[in-house]
Amino acid sequence: MALPLEGILVVAVEQAAAAPYASSRLADAGARVIKVERAQGDFARGYDSAVNGDSTYFVWLNRGKESIVLDFSNADDAALLQRLIGQADVLIQNLGPGAAKRAGFGWEAMRARHPRLITCDITGYGEEGPYAGMRAYDLLVQAESGIASVTGTPEAPGRIGVSACDVATGMYAHAAILEALLQRERTGAGSAIHVSLFDAMCDWMTVPLLHYEYAGMIWPRVGLSHPTIAPYGAFPVGGAVGAEETVLIGVQNDGEWKRFAEDVLKRADLTARPEFATNLARVEHRAQLDREIAATLATMTKQQVVSALAAARIAFASVNDVTQLSRHPQLRRTTVPTAHGEARLVSPPATFRGQERKLGEVPGLGQHSSAIRAEFAK
Repeated sequence: MALPLEGILVVAVEQAAAAPYASSRLADAGARVIKVERAQGDFARGYDSAVNGDSTYFVWLNRGKESIVLDFSNADDAALLQRLIGQADVLIQNLGPGAAKRAGFGWEAMRARHPRLITCDITGYGEEGPYAGMRAYDLLVQAESGIASVTGTPEAPGRIGVSACDVATGMYAHAAILEALLQRERTGAGSAIHVSLFDAMCDWMTVPLLHYEYAGMIWPRVGLSHPTIAPYGAFPVGGAVGAEETVLIGVQNDGEWKRFAEDVLKRADLTARPEFATNLARVEHRAQLDREIAATLATMTKQQVVSALAAARIAFASVNDVTQLSRHPQLRRTTVPTAHGEARLVSPPATFRGQERKLGEVPGLGQHSSAIRAEFAK
């Protein structure tokens, strides 16, 4: 069965993570993605060498692409890039502020020259405003957007442990490109898309922002807990304090609270106490509530707690580390070929029942330069 984006040509003048995330998902769906790199390559190639000598980021975000090395300052290479764009359906770029325009392939000129072209520019802080010219990396935007202020423990803010800004921005860009392709099918016209890392994180920060602006509440840092739901957090069991003997418990409503108190804790008396009667009251008296829960769970083994939670239909989870994730029974894997052998990746989250998809090869730097130059020669 043909993949949905077969026949779509994507030219990606990209680096790092956000734009490569978007273009890799287009490649997964069958698009031909030509990745344009500088002579020294996408600097994500040098982030690490953990996957048989290749970078984890690069292997993850560049499967299924072709790599060509171009020098925009060279007239012949600049002309070749223009020919590539002239035949492309989608142009993605996340160079520094103004770099694409200076190199002659800014979105205004390209859209004017190619009305069916879909352009997608990814920036750090946007194209206007006082921060438009600032350089932006994932951790910096986590700090600037406030998301680090709601992550961590009461003692200190923390970085989300993965590249959340890059991934979120890549996902928004991917979704917008698919919308634009659908619109072009209906109207014949392309689109000019822009996504910024800062905007992506601000969208994620909507709930804390609304709490502040409408209720005057500063969203607290609560570690493995929840600012507005209780009980919802990690509890040691069996008297242990290590993560290996911790259960994360999530109670979402008063009905679940009643089942949790009566069937798991065997403490029906807790449901009769006014300070625990509603979620608002439980949040207000969280410290007292957590002490009551912890005292009971300390008398039970982890298996006893897990069995009781399952029987009472209360949500729970183990607090796993990467070692435990690596052997998790629900983890789905797929492999991609690289120049140094196969790499095992996490399977794409979205599956299409009855359709098997294989991810493409991770390209070496400039691996397809000669073939592409010959194909798109004058």
